[in-house]
Parts: sequence; structure tokens; C-alpha cells
Amino acid sequence: MRVTTPGIGGDADGDGALCFDGRTVPVTATDSVASAMVAAGERGNRADDAGGRRGVWCGMGVCHECAVRIDGEDARLACMTPARDGQIVETQPPRRRVPAGAAQARPETEIAPDVLVIGAGPAGLVVATDLAEAGLDVLLVDDRPKLGGQYYKQPDPAFRVDEDRLDGQYTAGRRLIRAAQTAGVRTLLGTTVWAAFEPDRFLARSERERWIIRPRRVVIAAGAYERGVPIPGWTLPGVMTTGAGQTLLRSYQVSPGDRVLVAGNGPLNVQLAAELSRGGVNVVALVEAARIFSPLRAAAVARMALAVPGLTADGVRYLAELTARRVPIITGAAVVGLEGDPADGVSRANIGRIDEEGRMTRELGSFDVDAVCLGYGFLPGNDLARSLGCRHEVDAARGALRTVTDDDGRTSIESVFAIGDTAGVRGAKFAQAQAKLAAAAVRRDLRGEPSGAPRRAAADARRQAAFQRAVNTLFAAPVLTDQLARPDTVVCRCEGTTHGDLAESMTDGVTTAGAVKRVTRAGMGKCQGRYCGPVLTAMQAARTGVAVAERSGFAPQAPVKPVPLGDVAQG
Repeated sequence: MRVTTPGIGGDADGDGALCFDGRTVPVTATDSVASAMVAAGERGNRADDAGGRRGVWCGMGVCHECAVRIDGEDARLACMTPARDGQIVETQPPRRRVPAGAAQARPETEIAPDVLVIGAGPAGLVVATDLAEAGLDVLLVDDRPKLGGQYYKQPDPAFRVDEDRLDGQYTAGRRLIRAAQTAGVRTLLGTTVWAAFEPDRFLARSERERWIIRPRRVVIAAGAYERGVPIPGWTLPGVMTTGAGQTLLRSYQVSPGDRVLVAGNGPLNVQLAAELSRGGVNVVALVEAARIFSPLRAAAVARMALAVPGLTADGVRYLAELTARRVPIITGAAVVGLEGDPADGVSRANIGRIDEEGRMTRELGSFDVDAVCLGYGFLPGNDLARSLGCRHEVDAARGALRTVTDDDGRTSIESVFAIGDTAGVRGAKFAQAQAKLAAAAVRRDLRGEPSGAPRRAAADARRQAAFQRAVNTLFAAPVLTDQLARPDTVVCRCEGTTHGDLAESMTDGVTTAGAVKRVTRAGMGKCQGRYCGPVLTAMQAARTGVAVAERSGFAPQAPVKPVPLGDVAQG
């Protein structure tokens, strides 16, 4: 279903069609392969080992669930590949054979910038711009093809855009992007930093080239990805993360479906439900795990308004819009199961009341759907920081590791900074304020500028941190891991490993995440344990009584993201 957002005009010239498994799928010049297929109602991309299909899940190139064969080339990610007239797209088979000699040597370049910034979202754009304006040689690398990251995702450039009518999130992102370009920041887009061996030795690759990067300072601003919560049916086509749903909407003007349910925990779900509803989509319900309307949460709302009144007003407006459009808002509840045809997609979402432990206490009913967006918060993308040996600690409230940094974002390794959500999820606005502090610290290191943090940035960081603490209180809810899973519920999406498989492996003296991985293959797929790893770690902690610690879970190692074997061999 295609929708229209204020300020973003109709599709640009270049309409045509691709062929998917023999069926015609209309495309426009603004589409990715994923957005074209979703708009046409084609929800399945790759085949799984059980005879079903998988569709768009993360929408940001992390999960690899949307892999398809395009013009004879396997393992192309539909969410990251532009759609073009005449493409031949086929379902990706569950197991593919890599032909002998398929790996081709590509040129390798060694570069030595003053500062390497990894991630072109809010934090990365701000720190890179500030440092480039100070005359430093800054290299900004992101595996996406466009600047802005997940938070400041922009409409495809082929859209006709009236900037005077765009919302504040679009326009703020456009300002940051233009500032970085004006400052002369060097960029490598569509490029993955896949290994961090030393603070001054990183390996990166794109489809065309390879790099060894030797910076004097590195700022990791890689952002976060959404938490996976295994429930029955969560692998059905049409079930995706809230972030994926928002990418389809804000970047491509496509709704995840005609009848969409948004569920999980956190303000992003409220925003997406409101934006979809505003675009004419039938949002059948917003299901929130927290009891956000409880009078006991009123003090948190007051603290939010005191810290950042503008963002608080945005949230109130979203809820008011949903109420005005009579979208049911169900709190203290969760999607406890999804039903549908494994080859075709989701058709029903079952809702249940949950208790303080995250377990269902009673059924609340169900909704007919053709798309479900699930968002249970975010986990820091800290693989590179962990690979380098930066110190981490457990964030019990989120069930995740948090990179230990000072106020400027400096880690336990002096030349390495980790800022924004990659160090600990505190929101895009905090990330931008912290980026100012990190830039000042790097300038002190490399240029000997006077010590002392920018007062305005430091005050803004404190204010944004206070706002985020209040948001966390308002949306406080049980951290869901495996509470709603059944024995046959898939936990490792890549390998098809079920909750029962994992539980059985843990009864035979297998007590470490690595051992479970070897026994069950959980975590061996292309997402590299990002979605199943936290669940497995929580299961182990519950069974052994040993609290999650810095070295619990899977150990980070190169490559931190999937790359062709040829790149690893050449590296």
C-alpha cells in the first residue's frame, strides 16, 4: 500500500516493473526492491528450511531475512537494493551453493585519516562535521547508501520534496546532512567496517573496493538495532520490526500493509502508529507493554515536559491523533502469538495481558491483520567496541551491555570514543549533544585546544539524559526475552533453532553461550546472534542462577558483519 506524507510528492519519473517469481511487481524510481514488493503485497523473500518463507524483518541490513536472488545473483538484500525496471527477482532458496571461483580479488587501499567516524546517524554526522570544520581530516563510514542513519532517514532522492512542508524530523536530518557535506567530511557510504583489530587498524569493504583504515582517533557511532522477542509466529512474512515499518513509510512512502498492528514497548511504536494512521492506513491497534496511562506515571510525564517540552508535546500529539481516529490503545499487554500461512504471511495477531515478569496472565482477544510491527526497544551496536577490548558493564534495565565511557564518550581505550546509542541507548538528541562533547575532546587530543567541554553541549546532554530517564520511567515494562515462547517457537531466525532445542541443550551440562552455539548452531547465521543472543543469554542466566556479566553471551570477533570469504582471505 502506497501512502503520502506531507511535503513528499508523487513518485518521480521512471515507473516500470520487476518480475518476482514470474509475477509482475510495479516499481517506481523511489523504490527499494523490498518497498516495491511490500507495496504490491508480496511479503515473502527467502525460503526457510521448514518450507515457509521469510520477509522483511529489520529493514536495515542486519537480519538478512529479506535476501532474494536478483538477476541471477544470490543473497541480495531487498531492503538495501534499489528497484529497477526489468529486474528478475526470485525467492532465495534456504541453502545456496557458492560456485567455485566466485570470490574475486578487489583493490585494497590504505588510508590514514585523523579521525575515523563509524556511523552516519545523528551522532556520527555531528561529530564528523565539528571535526571537519576544525580542519581535521575526517572519514565517515556507513554501510547504508545514504546519510542520516535510522533516526534521520530521508525520503528517496527521486521523490519531489517540498521542504517547507516536511516534519521536524526530516528537516533536522537534512540540516545535519548538508552541514557535513559543506564541512568537507569524506564519506564512504555502502561500506561496512567488518573488523577492528587495533585502535589504529580497521578493515572495511564495499561491493567495489576494500580498505585498511589507520586513524589517529576513532569515534564509534554505529547506533543500535531492535531487540528480538521470540513469540509463536514471529517469523511469518509481514511481521517486522517497528523500525522496518518506519523505514518503509518515511523513506519510500509505503505502508507495511493495509491492516497493521503496532506492538511492543516504547515511544517509537506510538510515533509509527500515528504516522501510519495519518497516512490513511488502517491501524487496527497499538499494543503497549507499559501501563503508560497509569496515574502513577504522571510524574514521569511532568519530568519529561520539564526537561524537553517539545519532544513531550510530540508524544502527546501522537496519542491524541490515535485517540481521535479511534485506534485502540491497549496497555499492559503484548502480542502473545501470531497466526498465518508460513508461505504467505501473517493474518491474525493474538493479544494477552502480561504481568510484572512478562508472562501472559489472560487472553485479551485478537485482530485480523496483514502486517505487524513489533518494537521492544533497542540494543547497542557495540560489536566493534567489544572487539577492541573496551570495558563494558551490564545495563540491567535493558538487559544489554553498555560501553563504559566518560561524559565525552571516551572509552577505556584512550583513542577510542563510543557515542550515542552504540554505547547505551539514550536517544538521538542525547547522541547529538554527546557528539559535540566528543568532538571537543578529540580536538584537545589532536590540536591541543584548551581543555573544557562546550558548556551549551554539556547542559544539553544533561537535559536530554534527564528526559530519557523520564521516558524510561513512563515506559517501564518487563524486559521480554523468552517468556512468551513455546518449545516449537523459533528463537534463532537464521538457523531455525527453537526454544525447545536451546532448553534441551542446556540440560546436558552445556553452560556457556559458545557451547550452546556449537551444539545447536544458534547464533551461526548471518545476523550473527544479534537477535537470538540476548534471549539465549537470559535463558542461561535463569537456568544457572549466574547473573549476566560483561563476558556472557557470544564473544565478538571478526567479521562483525557478514562479508564474502574472499575479503576475509585477502585481509
